[in-house]
Amino acid sequence: MIGVLVVDDDFRVADMHARFAAQVAGLEVLGVAQTAAGAVQSVADLKPDLVLLDNYLPDRPGVELAAELAVDVFMVTADSSANSVRAAFAAGAVNYLIKPFSSEQLSSRLRAYVRYRTLLSDRANELTQQAVDRAVDALHEADKPPTPKGQSPVTARLVTDALRRAAEPRTAADLAGELGISRATAQRYLAALADDGRAVLSLRYGSTGRPEHQYFWAARR
Repeated sequence: MIGVLVVDDDFRVADMHARFAAQVAGLEVLGVAQTAAGAVQSVADLKPDLVLLDNYLPDRPGVELAAELAVDVFMVTADSSANSVRAAFAAGAVNYLIKPFSSEQLSSRLRAYVRYRTLLSDRANELTQQAVDRAVDALHEADKPPTPKGQSPVTARLVTDALRRAAEPRTAADLAGELGISRATAQRYLAALADDGRAVLSLRYGSTGRPEHQYFWAARR
């Protein structure tokens, strides 16, 4: 079982998060703390594998504490500032969920964490790059927006992966030829990526003077 410590200054919220976590197969809630000092002591005493950590603690910010705990940390906080998010990931946090959220949003990310830990089991002394990539994908699978109604998850993944690894902006015609799908299908999936912010749309003017939509992965900006 994967041991979990819940850290939140509001005991009612901490109890609620503990109940959500306890319902996820493979997780065992070991305890609850309400301060940074209490979290440090609980980690030393209980030896959890994962800490659900609020940033707004009465004695120290959670993001300052994250790097010192020497266990996996999942930030669960109302702090939505970009600085705090960057600081949390720089400290080694495996995920960041902003309050308020539904029980399913937390539970789905915790289930993803269980899959991640399973894929990185201690039984495997050495891992291939493919195994590492599979574990990272599993960890963040629940972070991705659901596939729009009427779309195939398989095709969505093909288009997403092709655009992500493309060195230059791609058009629907480019990806249609590369993936063996129709231009209209490629256009529909590319437009969906642009709608949710994962792709950036721009215009390319060809020899006819008519503009053509082209897309590139948002991280390449």
